[in-house]
Amino acid sequence: MAPALLLVVFTIVQVGLWSYARSLALGAAQEGVAAGRSFGAPAGAGRERAQSFLDATAGDSLLGSTVSSTASASTLRVEVTGRALSVLPGVPGLPVRQSAEGPIERFTTP
Repeated sequence: MAPALLLVVFTIVQVGLWSYARSLALGAAQEGVAAGRSFGAPAGAGRERAQSFLDATAGDSLLGSTVSSTASASTLRVEVTGRALSVLPGVPGLPVRQSAEGPIERFTTP
């Protein structure tokens, strides 16, 4: 009975760590979109803001994180990828990929 209980506990903890890493990645992507879509923002503002958010909050919870951004004439998309922290040493954590998208603020004539 003890091995089954340990497996359940490890699974619950691992799912919690994965969920937390997803939340961090989504928060970083949303921060990046908010910074990059504002009127007059420089081209890399969204990516830089998302990375600084991860540097300040993620710690070891989101490992190997990468931030990418793509922009069209009217839309900005920021994507954050990485791996969640693993409960078992030597076993890679679960992959995490979150993105956010929003319209770029710009002046248009009516």
